[in-house]
Amino acid sequence: MRFFDVFDCMTRLDLTLSSLRHNGERCPTRADGMRGKKSKNPSFASTILCYDPDMIYALSGIVRKLTVPMVTVDVSGVQYLLSVPYPFWDTLNEGQERTLTVYTYVREDRLDLFGFAIGLERELFVQLLNLTGVGPKLALELCSVPRNMFANAILADDVSILTGIKGVGKKTAEKLLVDLKSLFEKHPEWTADTPSKDKPATFDHDAVAALTSLGYDHPSVLSALKKIPTSVKRTEDRVAAALRSL
Repeated sequence: MRFFDVFDCMTRLDLTLSSLRHNGERCPTRADGMRGKKSKNPSFASTILCYDPDMIYALSGIVRKLTVPMVTVDVSGVQYLLSVPYPFWDTLNEGQERTLTVYTYVREDRLDLFGFAIGLERELFVQLLNLTGVGPKLALELCSVPRNMFANAILADDVSILTGIKGVGKKTAEKLLVDLKSLFEKHPEWTADTPSKDKPATFDHDAVAALTSLGYDHPSVLSALKKIPTSVKRTEDRVAAALRSL
């Protein structure tokens, strides 16, 4: 499909959704069997809804870093705005040319792009979205947690790494941990090392838990801990050092 075909398709979709919202009607979704088909609803008789999460699978272009977790990718003069996991955001260099694997999140009132270093990370994000109570914001937060910490939390039945995420209470964390155990059992490759050029630092689990319990978000905590010299060994010293920069 050519770029202009995609652009025309998305424009017609946007106009159709805007018309529906104006008339107070519910917009159709993939659950209605609308993917790539004409609607049986008279309001959609002349419109083909052709959005698909895989329609934009990857973008290659010049990266510009905005406030965490946002970046733009300039593709031949067209700038796409994406949200990316913090560890990936941290590895990106301003002005470099990169290829980002993309997931398109489409709902009645939004169309957001999420970018990832590799397809495996995208798959993790998609599977997290399928969990009850997990939306794109929480899924992205979970993707930002170093995988070795996930593995340790699962092995030790430790929910503290999850309760440290803003908006996740103890009951939600306990349910999430059960769901995550099931997911990681099916996909053991998710706990494997990431490619070296994008490999995040190994973080002190206890230091992260202590700092997030004080109200700091994961991206800020991970950024602060990454700046601490490796010579600082004790968790207490790492927390103290991180607090000085937060």
